[in-house]
Amino acid sequence: MEVFDGVKNLGFGLMRLPLLDANDGGSIDLELAKKMVDTYLAKGFTYFDTALMYCGGKSESAVKEILTSRYPRESFKLATKLHGGFFRTLEDRDRVFEEQCERTGVTYFDYYLLHDIGIDHYEKYSKLDCFNWLVKKKEEGRVRHIGFSFHDNADFLDKVLTEHPEMEFVQLQINYLDWESVGIQSRKCYEVAAKHNKPVIVMEPVKGGTLARVPEKVEQAFKAYAPEMSVPSWAIRFAASLPNVKLVLSGMSNMEQLTDNLSYMESFVPLCEEEQKLVRSAVDTINESIVVPCTGCAYCVDGCPMKIAIPKYFSLYNTDCQELPGKGWTPQEEYYDRLCVTFGKASDCIGCGQCESVCPQHLPIISYLQDVAKHFEH
Repeated sequence: MEVFDGVKNLGFGLMRLPLLDANDGGSIDLELAKKMVDTYLAKGFTYFDTALMYCGGKSESAVKEILTSRYPRESFKLATKLHGGFFRTLEDRDRVFEEQCERTGVTYFDYYLLHDIGIDHYEKYSKLDCFNWLVKKKEEGRVRHIGFSFHDNADFLDKVLTEHPEMEFVQLQINYLDWESVGIQSRKCYEVAAKHNKPVIVMEPVKGGTLARVPEKVEQAFKAYAPEMSVPSWAIRFAASLPNVKLVLSGMSNMEQLTDNLSYMESFVPLCEEEQKLVRSAVDTINESIVVPCTGCAYCVDGCPMKIAIPKYFSLYNTDCQELPGKGWTPQEEYYDRLCVTFGKASDCIGCGQCESVCPQHLPIISYLQDVAKHFEH
């Protein structure tokens, strides 16, 4: 059986579920999430992706509320992950796994990933024999398919796949802005996965919302070509058009995002050459204006001793830097001031480096926070 037999091309990413309080990542709007799950499944899509730290640590528990307690087990596919930050011993691996089963309300996972492989986590996963452990979980029937998510360079991905051909798939950050990025190396990583005959799941196709809020010039070009298509659709279709991509994850936060995604993924049509050309032009324009390439994963937030809302501030900063020169007051300034009532200010950063140590994008967060403070705190 193929790894993704019967799985349609749009995965429901449960990292950015709808919230009752925008400032509380764990305040999931369960009733709205249930309606979204119902709509998604009704269209024949089945793949749900969660992880221990998503939604302030509440995503896996929400899965039981919105999905597994409401639908027959064979009617959906569920993926979760083992993250290097949540275990220290051989015994911890099984403890974490059983706790994940308990939280999500299942006895097995359709897909189980070693989370966020890079050179640091790879050493830990290797030292604690996690690859063989995962193979055993598959042999026991507790996991149907095994793979890993990856945030590092293409050469290192080649090393991992060479040393672990037993891995059945790889989850990569791919979007049109990162495709030729020197830091992210989306294209090169995709090509390495193809070389090893490993199917690809795409994460961050809209780059944490960055590619939903493109510069006006880009939006006008997209709308001139296809007025009925949303801006984010170009990003998701770009990823889904790649031949070795089997599934594109979208972290859908409201019903509007869900219905939009379903509208073009249900009867998917790959980008044609003219559309590919428009996307390449969009990259050139966006790269002229984006300042901080943050995806909004929020891994940096939980351990921040000053409780700084790092991704929120970066998003406001990027948006504000794209405002027309000389505009004066902007709404981003007010949003920033209001967030600072609840969270630490950017200038409160003490430079401890915790955030940079867990950032999948390897961003110089401390330096960027200094820029944000200079920009908004005047």
